[in-house]
Amino acid sequence: MRLQRLIVPGLFVALGFFSSVDAVEPTKDSLDVVKKKIAEKKAVLLDVREKDEWDYGRLKDAVNLPLSVIEKGTTADDLEKIAGKDTIIYLHCAAGARSLEAAKRLAITGRDVRSLKPGYNALVKAGFPKARP
Repeated sequence: MRLQRLIVPGLFVALGFFSSVDAVEPTKDSLDVVKKKIAEKKAVLLDVREKDEWDYGRLKDAVNLPLSVIEKGTTADDLEKIAGKDTIIYLHCAAGARSLEAAKRLAITGRDVRSLKPGYNALVKAGFPKARP
């Protein structure tokens, strides 16, 4: 994910804007690279869909942290409970828009967060295993 840093991040925090993120793009990592990093425990999947969508169907080994919760404020310590400090956090949702918004908000934690453009159904079709009910 490419981030463009602002010159005066503290001012933007005080004004309620994202502190260090001007623009976020989906990761350029291929889905094969994502699968490999997850298999090697170098990355985790973070599903930012809401709980009802998560309950409908989820990916194996994914963790749910809805965008509505992230919007209320998620810290680096909160993310530490999900993934180790040097672990990549790949974000996904239904179609990609919420994962981009979540990436903007989580980037201020200093963690390596990368939004996936493909949504849940596309990830399943690409071979990411579904969790058992």
